[in-house]
Amino acid sequence: MATKKVIAVVGATGAQGSGLARAIIADKGGDFTVRAITRNPQSEKARALASAGAEVVAANVDDEASLRRAFDGAYGAFCVTFFWDHFSAEREIAEAAAMARAAKAAGVRHVIWSTLDDTRKFMRLDDPRMPTLHGKYKVPHFDGKGEADQAFREAGVPTTFLLTSFYWENFIYFGAGPKPAPDGTLALTMPMGDKKLPAIGVEDIGKCAYGIFKRPDLIGKTVGIAGGHETGEELAAGLTKALGVPVRYNDVPPDVYRSFGFPGADDMGNMFQFKRDFNDDYVKSRSIETARSLNPELQSYEQWLATHAKLIPLT
Repeated sequence: MATKKVIAVVGATGAQGSGLARAIIADKGGDFTVRAITRNPQSEKARALASAGAEVVAANVDDEASLRRAFDGAYGAFCVTFFWDHFSAEREIAEAAAMARAAKAAGVRHVIWSTLDDTRKFMRLDDPRMPTLHGKYKVPHFDGKGEADQAFREAGVPTTFLLTSFYWENFIYFGAGPKPAPDGTLALTMPMGDKKLPAIGVEDIGKCAYGIFKRPDLIGKTVGIAGGHETGEELAAGLTKALGVPVRYNDVPPDVYRSFGFPGADDMGNMFQFKRDFNDDYVKSRSIETARSLNPELQSYEQWLATHAKLIPLT
C-alpha cells in the first residue's frame, strides 16, 4: 500500500484546525494522514485526536524551530493564527512569517494559509468614516492576516490563500448570539444594515480545507468560502424558527457597537462596518458554490441551526 501523505495542521485543537483533522481522519481510504500540531499534546482535545488516529506533535507558532520540526516530512501544512489569544496583529504577522519560513525549510509542497482581507486596501487609514486602531489598522484581526499573505509569497511556499467567513459558532461561543433586550425580547445586534453576512459552520471550513489539499491546481490561488449569505433579518428569522422564541434583528450604528466595551468591541465594530460598507466585494469573494465544490457536505444556515441551536445561550 502506498504511503499516505502527511498534512501538518497548526492549531489542530482549535476551531478550523480540528475540523480539518477530523475530515482527514474520517477519510479512511484517502491519500492523506494528519499530523496534529498543538502547544499541549496532553490536552483533552489533543488526546482525543490521538485516539482517533492522528499523530500529535508539540509545537508553538511563536517558536520557529519547533514548527520546522513539526513540518518535517509533511506534504501539506495548514497554517492559522488566533488573534483573540493576544489581540495583536503584529504578533499574528510574526507567527505567519515563522510558519512560512518553516514550511519552506521543510520542503512542504502545499500550504493553506487561513487569511482575511486587508481592509486598508479598501479604506485609507486617514479615512474618517472608520476609526484607525493601534495607529495602523482599520480592522486589526483582518489586516494582520491580510498583510501576512506576503510572507508566504516572499518565502516561495506553494500556498493557497483561504478566505474564511464569520462563524455561526460565534452565536454560541463568542457572545455574538441573541441577547435579552430591556423589554424582555431577544435581539440579535449587529451593525450590518440590510447587507448580507457571509458565514459558515467551522466544521465546514476544515472540510473545505481538506478539499483544497486534494486540488494542487489551487496553489497560488485565493479561495473564499461561505455556507450562506444572510441578512441580519434573515439570521434573526432563522433563530426564531430554530429556537421557538421570537428573535428580532437590532441594527445599530457601528459607533454604538464599538462603544459596547467588551474586549475587541472596536475591532468587531470596524469589522462589521467594513462588511457592510463594502458588501458587494465582500460577498463576491466568499462563494457558497466554491465551498460546496470542495465540501459536498456543506451545511446551510438552516441545517447548522438544526444541529446547533440548542447550544446557543439565551441569557
